[in-house]
Amino acid sequence: MSFKRRLISAGFSLFGAARLHRLAGDAFRGRGLILTFHRVRPASGEAFAPNALLEITPEFFDAALARLRQNGLEIVTLDEALRRLVTGAGAPFVVLTFDDGFRDVARYALPALRRHRAPFMMYIAPGLAERRARLWWVELEQAVRRLDRIRLGALDLPARGAREKAAAFDTVYWTLRAQGEQALLDGVAVLRDQAEIDSRALAEELCLDWDELKTLADCELASFGAHSMTHPRLRQIPEAFARAEMADSRDALEAKLNRPCPHFAYPVGDPTSAGPREFALAAELGFASAVTTRPAMIFPDHAAHLHALPRVSVNGLWQSLDALDILLSGAPFALWNRGRRVNVG
Repeated sequence: MSFKRRLISAGFSLFGAARLHRLAGDAFRGRGLILTFHRVRPASGEAFAPNALLEITPEFFDAALARLRQNGLEIVTLDEALRRLVTGAGAPFVVLTFDDGFRDVARYALPALRRHRAPFMMYIAPGLAERRARLWWVELEQAVRRLDRIRLGALDLPARGAREKAAAFDTVYWTLRAQGEQALLDGVAVLRDQAEIDSRALAEELCLDWDELKTLADCELASFGAHSMTHPRLRQIPEAFARAEMADSRDALEAKLNRPCPHFAYPVGDPTSAGPREFALAAELGFASAVTTRPAMIFPDHAAHLHALPRVSVNGLWQSLDALDILLSGAPFALWNRGRRVNVG
């Protein structure tokens, strides 16, 4: 288990045992929050599943939607959340967002969203819908699953059982994440080719295409935002390239779906992937908002930073309503962010 996962696990254990989040009351809840989801599908049962943190089951998703309202949160559109943030009016809110346009969201999440009458935002990278972009983190998982040994540059790692594969994945993942965008893609491509994985076929299998997105757009609960053209870590590429990735993704979505798409989500979205330069670009390009994956609640001060909004990820490794209650309290993020309500550095 990685250090970050051990830290998160320890945090949940601490809050759960001491009930610290309940003692805090509403002190850390702010105006509301934006939740991040990726995939909603039945549990795979795989012993080696390094991307499981990005997946939750349909049953947990359905229960989570009910729990949000039990916690006094109103599920609203992103536009309504921004209105409440700027004006200070309205009840505490939660916005549901889904990144990347995975097909199982339409299959497994949409029925629950309809039952709960819950609006949601889909952030789409057109390159995935067109099969030109790569799900490199899924490619890496599939490659490590197929290979018995991982050979990449100076790395030579055993990968026979689930434990060895998990260790190899973490080593390769963080080694490549420390490099530039092209180096990351090239590194994963080496292992992809060794494992005989077809990038286009993988995107075809997992991601909604334009026809499916148009069908989803007919749902009155659905909104769409841009997520770059090909899902690069924008901070790791030249400014002109980043600007084009952002602007072109919005233009493609609006042309294909015939509706405004004024909001943006930074791919990966952590501080190494999106920072002040990208926040300024989003504002310059006229996006109404842009979201990161920096974990925090939404506070009134965020009204001055609409292009660097935080989100809270519902982690598939901790699928329990008790864990969700801890997240919704905002208390873990007060500690994680060392008391800072706004982090835009």
